[in-house]
Amino acid sequence: MKASKVSIGLTNPKSPSNVGAVMRAAGCYQVDSVFYTGRRYARAVKFHTDTQNAGQNIPLTGVECLLNNTPEDVKIVCIELVEGATPLPEYQHPDNAFYIFGPEDGTINQKVIDNADAVVYVPTIGSMNLAASVNVLLYDRLAKSELNIANDELIRQSRDVNNQVRVKKPQAK
Repeated sequence: MKASKVSIGLTNPKSPSNVGAVMRAAGCYQVDSVFYTGRRYARAVKFHTDTQNAGQNIPLTGVECLLNNTPEDVKIVCIELVEGATPLPEYQHPDNAFYIFGPEDGTINQKVIDNADAVVYVPTIGSMNLAASVNVLLYDRLAKSELNIANDELIRQSRDVNNQVRVKKPQAK
């Protein structure tokens, strides 16, 4: 059913909880792989949350340079609050993409921005954290795609086992 290739690149992620939440988002939105740079992730390795299962089959790989590890046949799309970037509501996602996100307390290197096929930002007042940005971007990709499947079967497959709630059918008047 999945016809595209999607990878995520994290630039020196700072927060262990954000990396866990990014992996959960990656699982929810069928991302193929996640790469990260920097040394701060070492703190996140020991972080255990319920978010680990959603992304457990997705490779999480530390690399020295995201540009040198760009998957084949993808467009590089940087997600960052930088002047000249395209607002996310106006952006059309490529079928195959490598989405690169800046760190929570910094920005994507100018060399990476210069090599991007597109630079996109989420138009908010202030900046979101890394995990929120990844979730919004991936949801926008899904919402704009032709593969958007929304039905009760998807709900049954995706919800927690403790959730058996249903919308009550409207009664005739």
